[in-house]
Amino acid sequence: MIRLLLADDEAMIRAGVRAILASDPSLDVVAEADDGRAAVDLAISHHPDVALLDIRMPVLDGLAAAAEIRRAAPGTAVVMLTTFGEDDYIARAIDVGASGFLLKSGDPRELIAGIHAVAEGAAYLSPRVAQRVITQLAAGRVSRGAVARDRVAALTEREREVLALLGSGLSNAEIARRLHIVEGTVKAYVSAILTRLDVRNRVQAAIIAHEAGLVA
Repeated sequence: MIRLLLADDEAMIRAGVRAILASDPSLDVVAEADDGRAAVDLAISHHPDVALLDIRMPVLDGLAAAAEIRRAAPGTAVVMLTTFGEDDYIARAIDVGASGFLLKSGDPRELIAGIHAVAEGAAYLSPRVAQRVITQLAAGRVSRGAVARDRVAALTEREREVLALLGSGLSNAEIARRLHIVEGTVKAYVSAILTRLDVRNRVQAAIIAHEAGLVA
């Protein structure tokens, strides 16, 4: 069972999202909030597996709430849910440690797929958001590639292998199967990779993997 925190200041939106989530018996909404501050407090008290946060909320916006949740409840992954797809929001969401970014206008199946992916340790961007990120990477690949390659060079051969698979969007379990190692070992590698690359989460590590040319 995946335990969820749902935060959105619009009651009708929360009801709609809750109805979508209810279609999957493996998802359980254990807490709801209508502002960012309440979301942070509930994440600390309920320890959900995934916090699903609207970006624009009163008291504390979703991005600020995400940053606080990642600091105060590091076991809780964060997925941003918004009607806005601007590049500024995408970049800031990744920077504060969000593992997923979904648009409210997307297919409901994307919502469920994204939650499962993030809960399993992977990163998830809706297709429209992913296309924006890929475009941004392509635009600056030449200038950032050398820097990324230097950072990746500090990793061991096995860490680079794990990073490449992580950058391809594989979860810890999928990487373990691909490399014929146990999932706990993959988690240890991922933790070491994040530390050595000095990044906050898998999304930022995946971007470096792409910039360094580890992912086709």
